Amino acid sequence: MPTLSRSVPALLVAVAAGTALTGCAAPAPEATGLSVVASTNVYGDIAAAIAGDAATVTSIIDSPTVDPHSYEASAQDQLAIAGADLVIENGGGYDPFIDLLVEGSGTTAVVISAAAVAGLEEGEAHSDEEAHSEEEAAEGDDHGHLEGVNEHVWYDLHVMGDVAEAIAAELTELDAANADAYAANLEAFLVELEAVEEEAHELSEQLGGGVVASTEPVPAYLLAELGFDDEAPEEFSEAIEEGADVPPLALQEVLDLIASGEVRLLAYNEQTASPETERVRAAAEEAGIPVVSFVETLPDGEDYLSWMRTNIEAVAAALAA
Repeated sequence: MPTLSRSVPALLVAVAAGTALTGCAAPAPEATGLSVVASTNVYGDIAAAIAGDAATVTSIIDSPTVDPHSYEASAQDQLAIAGADLVIENGGGYDPFIDLLVEGSGTTAVVISAAAVAGLEEGEAHSDEEAHSEEEAAEGDDHGHLEGVNEHVWYDLHVMGDVAEAIAAELTELDAANADAYAANLEAFLVELEAVEEEAHELSEQLGGGVVASTEPVPAYLLAELGFDDEAPEEFSEAIEEGADVPPLALQEVLDLIASGEVRLLAYNEQTASPETERVRAAAEEAGIPVVSFVETLPDGEDYLSWMRTNIEAVAAALAA
């Protein structure tokens, strides 16, 4: 999971030193309106859709080439958090660097956790196999994830509707003068989101469900929405997600699943590729199983709604080929 490369005090010292070195450089213009900081551009895009021109939105991770699991926060990130009115994180152990920055900056910003909105922050074990105690789940693992919880909630269309409503509510609380604008923007977003949900529902009826496999449970919520059952062994996907060694037995189980003839599609996370995932991908391609790539942050040129449509269309196209 993302870690801080330097302590908070060190970050602030570095910023101060950098400021001193600029000497007579012209000061940057002050931002107007509220300041919103999101851990990734997924949440930054949703926030921008709701805030419109009434806020400045900064996304700390804003490139599909950056792996959120290994992100190291910078001095600029610390300053952005320190000046924020509203902070939006995924939560659930996915982006703990945000919590560290919030704590270290002393900001009074409101923090919205998407995982908390989804009801996952208590560390409930969602797996029937090898369920952990509540204490273990709350503590999480060495990689920062909550045990037994799929924290990739931005692929859950219903949860993102709830997150959008939470953002609108907090913006209204912070800036009542623009309440009507926030309400109108929220309504427009939810109408479009409902259209995407309807597309997913219609496609699920057309495709007829079945078994899929994922190299990592990033798109699991969307695949479930499309009517599929992901039967990739948890030991395999968890090891890939945590950047740990894949148990040989787990890798063999995935390869056996691919060879079984039951898998209709392989969902591949491009941002956490490894020799093991490449081997699974090669096996799928050799078996004639379509491979659909998914990422964890907005691709260039996409907003959240268009990105979800693109993912849904990619699944449809792969299975129609």
